[in-house]
Amino acid sequence: MKMRNFTNVQMSGLLLGILGALFLLIFPIEPQNMAASRAAAVVFLMATWWLTEAIPIAVTSLIPLLLFPVLGILSAKQAASSYVNNIIFLFIGAFMIAITVEKWELHRRMSIKLIKLIGGSPPRMLLAVMLSSWLLSMLINNTSTTMLMLPLAVSIILKMEEVNEKQRVRGFSTAMLLGIAYGSSIGGIATIVGTPPNLVFARIFATSFPKAPEIYFSTWMMVALPISVVMLVLTWLVLQYVLLRKKDNLKVDREYIINEDKNLGAMSYEEKVIAFLLLLLTLLWFFRADLELGSFTISGWASLFSFGKMIDDSTVAVFIAVLLFFIPSKSKPGTFMIDNSIFKKIPWDIIILFGGGFAIAHAFKTSGLAVFISSHLTILNDVSPIVMIIAICGLLTFLTELTSNTATTQTVLPILAATAIAMQVNPLLFMVPATISASMAFMMPVATPPNAIIFGTGRIRIYEMARVGIILNFIGMVVITVLFYYIGTLVFNIDPTQFPVWGGK
Repeated sequence: MKMRNFTNVQMSGLLLGILGALFLLIFPIEPQNMAASRAAAVVFLMATWWLTEAIPIAVTSLIPLLLFPVLGILSAKQAASSYVNNIIFLFIGAFMIAITVEKWELHRRMSIKLIKLIGGSPPRMLLAVMLSSWLLSMLINNTSTTMLMLPLAVSIILKMEEVNEKQRVRGFSTAMLLGIAYGSSIGGIATIVGTPPNLVFARIFATSFPKAPEIYFSTWMMVALPISVVMLVLTWLVLQYVLLRKKDNLKVDREYIINEDKNLGAMSYEEKVIAFLLLLLTLLWFFRADLELGSFTISGWASLFSFGKMIDDSTVAVFIAVLLFFIPSKSKPGTFMIDNSIFKKIPWDIIILFGGGFAIAHAFKTSGLAVFISSHLTILNDVSPIVMIIAICGLLTFLTELTSNTATTQTVLPILAATAIAMQVNPLLFMVPATISASMAFMMPVATPPNAIIFGTGRIRIYEMARVGIILNFIGMVVITVLFYYIGTLVFNIDPTQFPVWGGK
């Protein structure tokens, strides 16, 4: 068996995590509450290992199952319950649907149709690819969207290189690939299921503030969609300005897209079924709860059931996923839309990562660590909320350039919840912008899974990604801060000057 080789960063993180945790155990931060001190030691260990990837992220995520019971922080039963909950099954259901879309290639038809409709000049073709990625990533997680879109984009680039000099196509090639990655990330923030940090937020917020109103699919989308739209347009403009040069005078082979469209043939029965189910899924998610539009309210369909409050978004995702097992395929008689093999394709490492973060959030609350942190953050009481928001956006954006955005969100959100309590402001004012910002890191390949996938093609250099990304990072900080402060506060009914009654003391 080959020994695992550690990089300098990984070895430093491994040692720092262990030494830091031991220090906090020997010199507790709060001797009167040893559970909080021990929780702090475990959180430091996990955060350090997560951020440096000292060991595989999923392995680090299993640590609460071992150390929380041993150190008396949570029982084994309590710790394990964090790994199986409604958010976990919301992710599983959504991912099963995404795999089905990939299996029957509905995404390819959608993308080619959109490129044929919008494409023409290089800027318009770039917009078409970005729009395709953006739309797909709202219901299919952004990692899958990037992987689904990449082969199509590469085939277009290769065709462009056949009719133009390869060097002249360089800027267009870079813009197309970055457009897919950025479009996927930007689209992912628009819905609660679009990117893992959003799901992490939903669970940590519910765990930290159990009396708070539920964050519905519809309310999240009303806040995040405007941010997503503005960021998509601005990103398209920046990519054009930096990478698409008029002097290249590129020739676009429209015949290639037309032929690809013809080769698709008529829409198959399976594609029609999946398209219908995606539409049904969206409608069921969006209209599950009451939708308030000013003085007018649309009653949610869940209210038709006497036990409607027991239904949530995971119920809908699992319903559609299970339905796929019962719908027969016409092109492959004797089979169904999906079968048991789908479970081998689910990213169980990400699910374990979710569980580890949820266990930390649970420990923050039950051990008293959140109260301890909030009591030491009262110095922030005089800081303007909008200043805090833009600082948080900047912190999350640039922190996730070098770390897992999911792991970073899991580490930071419980601290932000405690910070909001200390400042006596609505926790949503800090937690939602932080969550969105975790997916808005555009500079480095390791910042988000879409960035990493695109960089893996070997067609993009780090400096090319960084020079576009740093512009978008700062744009994102401003857009998220301004739009959330003026739209999010209305949708979530936030008064920046008041602490909500559901927030506790």
